[in-house]
Amino acid sequence: MPRRRVGIASGVGLHARPAALLAKSAAAQPVPVTIAKVTDGAAGEPVDAASVLGLMGLGVEHGDEVELGAADSEEADSVLDELVALLSTDLDAEPAS
Repeated sequence: MPRRRVGIASGVGLHARPAALLAKSAAAQPVPVTIAKVTDGAAGEPVDAASVLGLMGLGVEHGDEVELGAADSEEADSVLDELVALLSTDLDAEPAS
């Protein structure tokens, strides 16, 4: 299973709005995606990245590192790259009008 690690840029971590945006994006992917909080260099138990409750249950805060995983497929690398780019932005910032 391909994996990528990324630091969380959202000021509030993966709570409420950022979790909902990530879950929506993960659910739209052609392959299942998991996410786990990284502590002391080791990834914890992964949860379904399309689950808002699962994401919020990780207790991920601003600056924490997470590990994304995607089911082995031709699309896995592009899926992970897209989600890494999403998590590298502040998902709690007000959208530009």
